[in-house]
Amino acid sequence: MTSFGRVISVRGSQARVGLLATSQMPFSEVRATVGRFVSIRSASSVIVAMITEVSCEDLPTSDNYIATASVDLLGEILGGDRPKFQRGVTNYPTIGDTVDLISAQELRTIYAPSGSDQINIGTLQQDRSVTAYVDIEELLSKHFAVLGSTGVGKSTGVSLLLNEILKSRPNLRIFLLDVHNEYGRCFGERAQVLNPRNLKLPFWLFNFEEIVDVLFGGRPGVPEELDILAEVIPMAKGIYTQYQNADRIGLKRIDPKQIGYTVDTPVPYRLVDLISLIDERMGKLENRSSRIIYHKLISRIETVRNDPRYAFMFDNANVGGDTMAEVISHLFRLPANGRPMTVMQLAGFPAEVIDSVVSVLCRMAFDFGLWSDGVSPLLFVCEEAHRYASADRNIGFGPTRKAVSRIAKEGRKYGVYLGLVTQRPAELDATIISQCNTLFTMRLANDRDQALLRSAVSDAAANLLSFVPSLGTREVLAFGEGVALPTRLRFKEVPPHQLPRSEATIATVPSVAAGHDMHFVSAVLERWRGATSHRDVPNDPAISERPAARTTTLDAPMLQPSLGLDPDRFSLLKKPLR
Repeated sequence: MTSFGRVISVRGSQARVGLLATSQMPFSEVRATVGRFVSIRSASSVIVAMITEVSCEDLPTSDNYIATASVDLLGEILGGDRPKFQRGVTNYPTIGDTVDLISAQELRTIYAPSGSDQINIGTLQQDRSVTAYVDIEELLSKHFAVLGSTGVGKSTGVSLLLNEILKSRPNLRIFLLDVHNEYGRCFGERAQVLNPRNLKLPFWLFNFEEIVDVLFGGRPGVPEELDILAEVIPMAKGIYTQYQNADRIGLKRIDPKQIGYTVDTPVPYRLVDLISLIDERMGKLENRSSRIIYHKLISRIETVRNDPRYAFMFDNANVGGDTMAEVISHLFRLPANGRPMTVMQLAGFPAEVIDSVVSVLCRMAFDFGLWSDGVSPLLFVCEEAHRYASADRNIGFGPTRKAVSRIAKEGRKYGVYLGLVTQRPAELDATIISQCNTLFTMRLANDRDQALLRSAVSDAAANLLSFVPSLGTREVLAFGEGVALPTRLRFKEVPPHQLPRSEATIATVPSVAAGHDMHFVSAVLERWRGATSHRDVPNDPAISERPAARTTTLDAPMLQPSLGLDPDRFSLLKKPLR
């Protein structure tokens, strides 16, 4: 190939190239524009570089050059029978080395799958004939993040990545926090969908901070009431253990305090025991104002227990039973039974407890990995991650941030991997995002988000970030360990059945045929009220399937159109809760 430029200066990881006027290629064909790869031929290798700036200002006095270009040096292709690409530059170019546009063959050498553990996620923006592969081992074991504004194809990208990961690693367990109930149908038979109707998460699995958050509805607890709770919860656990062991202990009573449980030990207790312990203490008090504190605490516990929205926690609250093994087996797919993935749909849970529920799930995922020595790896994907791990310490629920942060910092040692998805990376805790070693960045318009990215990307190609505000839909910049080079690529098409539901079915123009009459409004109100009452809801798919085997109810994603009505009538209900 005829060279179109020469190196005219070198500095650190950058070089300047003069574009030759005498090149046999017309300048319009050269298309030496920002974002293109070039190859610089040095004595022992071919250096791969990317153009970051082209200018014809301040040209050298000679007439040899029609423009100059700044390039970032990214890596080199080492020769031999089987050319091999490696990151970093060991042999720097010298003044006068020839510069060519990179050939398709060289691009294939760079992006060639280095092993069997690669997934195909799309094509290069520079050359659509070259497939972009991601190293799945590096992607998972060092965590990853998908960043991008609303509407740029972020959810579709997540669906694509997870489906490809499932294809390549059919036995990897995946747990996806689905904030807007978009992913219920994206993974077909390979995923179980959990929502408030079919989730059982007993209240005694919540640690002290989490149960306080539930009882006080997300507000700070009253110190006097917290002191009482901290004292009686371990005793309630001791009493329950006594019941269980009564046949072995015989008539001999053991002081519950001596059993040695803490408020955070995940062992069962019954609410009836908890309330009777508080009641017993209240009965011993003569001071009326002190008794009011106990009375308030009892009524607080009763209110939450009797609220139908909290049934997933307080079902069988007074029956007991150590169901921890079943709960963890069900949540984290052990055994997977052909369904290695869980989609946890969070829209529909009471807003006050979502943080606590996410905290419990993150904490249990990490602790199970820790105590099982990472024998069965799990990928924990957190949608809208900035909601749970905010950079501002005053926002959000502390234990949730701590749980996500723990997975980010230590999870890989115990086979718990993290995938973060967010549209506001600047609002996400910087420590957590710095642990994600592969970043898929889609269009981001906000300056603060772009500034955070610049600080997070360590590659020589930080200049690539100047493309971020102008990326097209489905276009993505991939950085980090999972990709051979910082790459501008285009995600491949996702089949319609794998599209997140918000994109697959929602139209902003209401259907004229739907005819939103009073019957429609009444049907909506029935579902609305049904979510906060014990009564069965008419036309509710989850109810109609209830008499069947238990496994069938697990497949019923929340907030779907009713079975008995015209689907168009519910097009409004399909709007994601953005």
